[in-house]
Amino acid sequence: IKPTTCRASQFSECHVRLMRGLVDEGVTVIDIGLVATEVLYHAVAGSELDGGIMVTASHNPAEYIGMKVVRRGALPVGLDSGLDRVRDLVMSRDWSLEPAKDGGSITERDVLASWRERVLEFVDTSKIAPMSVVLDAGNGIGGQMFEPLLASMPGLTVHAYNFTPDGSFPNHEPNPLLEENRQFIISKVREHGAALGIAWDGDADRCFFIDEHGDFVAGDFTTALIARQELERHPGATVLYDVRASRAVADTITEAGGTALASRVGHAFIKQRMRKEDAVFAGEVSGHYYFRDYYGVDTGIVPALVMLQLVSEAGGSLARLVEPLRQRYHLSGEINSRVDDVPMKLQQIKEQYRDARISHIDGVSVDYDSWHFNVRPSNTEPLLRLCLEASSHDEMVHRRDEVLELIRSASTARIGMA
Repeated sequence: IKPTTCRASQFSECHVRLMRGLVDEGVTVIDIGLVATEVLYHAVAGSELDGGIMVTASHNPAEYIGMKVVRRGALPVGLDSGLDRVRDLVMSRDWSLEPAKDGGSITERDVLASWRERVLEFVDTSKIAPMSVVLDAGNGIGGQMFEPLLASMPGLTVHAYNFTPDGSFPNHEPNPLLEENRQFIISKVREHGAALGIAWDGDADRCFFIDEHGDFVAGDFTTALIARQELERHPGATVLYDVRASRAVADTITEAGGTALASRVGHAFIKQRMRKEDAVFAGEVSGHYYFRDYYGVDTGIVPALVMLQLVSEAGGSLARLVEPLRQRYHLSGEINSRVDDVPMKLQQIKEQYRDARISHIDGVSVDYDSWHFNVRPSNTEPLLRLCLEASSHDEMVHRRDEVLELIRSASTARIGMA
């Protein structure tokens, strides 16, 4: 159990009430304190516990509060694995459950030392060259997790910002996937002439990279770069990527001798599929990265360490690593549109592009030789999310506008673009 970035009064109260409720039901509770999501995963999977709960609003704005729940092995609890039963109990408003005859207990445990040892296994810190790095924790928990690791990399010149957890998020929301939340770190990379910028979301299960020119590196390209590194360590292995991703990912995996498999979007699906396929690595456009050797769960710290080594081995230039991908693959980014009838709109898209290769792994994916796109509905809002790619910038712009016109016809206007 853990509170993470929060208004102290909200999350501390939730944290305490949660533990008390569990103890009343006879549960043995281990309190691991203020840590990142992946540390909870490490505590549960590494110690073979029955489950874990963290109190966090993840990357959401300050007014939100919530919990993440995992079962043995740090597998997520979702609507198909128990959360539906919780929902039904809450909706029934049946609070007649009797406390357990024998109460549980609460003990405190520090798992950070063993966690640090685990994540440092993914890199050779002696290969991380002296360079200037900007880190932005967004007043989430990532800074407190990463700072002790810097002792293993004494050559780095670190410019650390927003490392103090503050759930009011006084500088920007802790979601670097949104362009407006990246402007701070972009400006600091340029100001310091840094080789690399790394930003985390609120609970640090996602990370994002800025190259030495201040340009954002898309999650697709980050997935491709790390996949190639993992395939050097595990030749011929399987790597997963989500259906929104650039062809850069599958092409890079194949060229590196691996097997590339597309997956539904979302950590619950990715984690289940990783175990089924024995995949060595998985990446999502949204900045989630999963390693088989890290319990098959998402981590924001391991990819940050891996990227430091990759940039060092590339002579201190992330742009040099990414440039071949940027020249060959042209991405729209994820664009959201509000629609009145999502199923009808998806059917219109299938009919309009019926001469393409169409798949339904997650939403509708339309595939032509020189361009392709995925449109998938939001799970919580009447939105369609478009990700499109083409072999040239001009065609990407043309096809993007063409598909958006179809999506938005007889609908309302654009909501946002990530």
